[in-house]
Amino acid sequence: MRGPEEDAGLEGKVALISGGGAAGDGIGNGRAAAILLARAGTKVMVADRELKLAERTVEMIKDERGTATAIASDVTDEDDCRKLVEATVDRFGRLDFLDNNVGIGSRGSVVEEKPEQYRRVMQINVESMFLLSKYAIPAMIRTAGGGAIVNISSISALRPRGLTAYTTSKAAVIGLTRAMAVDHGRDNIRVNCICPGPMYTPMVYARGMSETARSNRARASVLKLEGTGWDVGHAVKFLLSNHARYITGQVLVVDGGVTLQAPERESEER
Repeated sequence: MRGPEEDAGLEGKVALISGGGAAGDGIGNGRAAAILLARAGTKVMVADRELKLAERTVEMIKDERGTATAIASDVTDEDDCRKLVEATVDRFGRLDFLDNNVGIGSRGSVVEEKPEQYRRVMQINVESMFLLSKYAIPAMIRTAGGGAIVNISSISALRPRGLTAYTTSKAAVIGLTRAMAVDHGRDNIRVNCICPGPMYTPMVYARGMSETARSNRARASVLKLEGTGWDVGHAVKFLLSNHARYITGQVLVVDGGVTLQAPERESEER
């Protein structure tokens, strides 16, 4: 007889992952989560604004004999969010998990940041999660009797460092997570949040990064290690699994201990 410690509860379930693509064969947070869930037997709907990026994730999953479908979607658009959830249920018959993974960066203080950029950051980083959850939660209740959601925030929400609009948006994600956990615990839906540290992902290194910058980022960690999308993916998998059945409304920091040390305001990415 298998106990809860042996049954992750992922096999045969269905996950929707926004921002599940990545450039080339790179491993971003969403792609890593999609691959790891598929390896555990979860059927995955991989959504990305650029279809070809989502399709590459699906190819990687199918190469390992996993089950996944790619779809193009703009999760800042309410109608797209509704259609995305409907497409997932139509394709797989249910919805158990949601990984809200979309986000963009921004630099500058309130004096330096342009209002239109501030609004764009809030729309992509926060409103997208609000909109997708708005349609995913009723689908989880209707088709699966509950489920689990992970929202991706950032350590910038916990330790500001000159990225004011970004910090504000990621702090709002934590508040949204906790509110959703309270609102929907009665529906058998758990909602948790991950705050990644400086991860080496395609979105980061596409802007260019020297080996010195990578070394500095690793040294900022207590463990003297550089994080990757796989680290976030494993955290997502855990929080969606039965191993986290008694965890909701929590913030899991995945940063190698970066936030345990004094913040640096200078760029860590150049």
